[in-house]
Amino acid sequence: MANTIEQPTVGTKTIYTLDPSHSQVSFAAKHMMVTTVRGTFGEVTGKIALDENDFTKSEIDATIDIAGLSSRDEKRDAHLRSADFFDAENHPTAEFKSTKIVSKGGDKYEVFGDLTVRGETKPVVLQAEYDGKGVNPWGQEIMGFSATTEINRKDWNLNWNVALEAGGWLVGEKIKLEIATEAKREQ
Repeated sequence: MANTIEQPTVGTKTIYTLDPSHSQVSFAAKHMMVTTVRGTFGEVTGKIALDENDFTKSEIDATIDIAGLSSRDEKRDAHLRSADFFDAENHPTAEFKSTKIVSKGGDKYEVFGDLTVRGETKPVVLQAEYDGKGVNPWGQEIMGFSATTEINRKDWNLNWNVALEAGGWLVGEKIKLEIATEAKREQ
């Protein structure tokens, strides 16, 4: 059945807006080298300019609310927001802008892009998957993507740490990020 809804487009791309109430960026880091602490950042907003005929020609631009992060411990959250880590007072958001998308077969993609955290911009590669498309109960066309990556926090000058008496560090350098997004087609 043909889609009779007119698609808002820019050139040959359909514009989708990330739905902050159904999108999330989660993080996980080693604590004291023995356990993993998990949390989420605040609201995720942005746009996907989707080439529905060739996803590799699409573009993604997202903003992540750093100041709204939560690891379920207010004291730790305050420390993460401080100048020791994210300096959320001066850098309340992080930005991601895709630079290239490569098909890995089926619904899997590598999304290359620039991640700006705390004023530092570094390249990252997301292992992404197209999760599908549908219509929500309010008649809006939606689509979903999920992605993961692992970064070294020190690449963005998130250097604070404490050496442990038994050896090792209080906070691991490797941070796992998980992204789940739902986007609505612009009307």
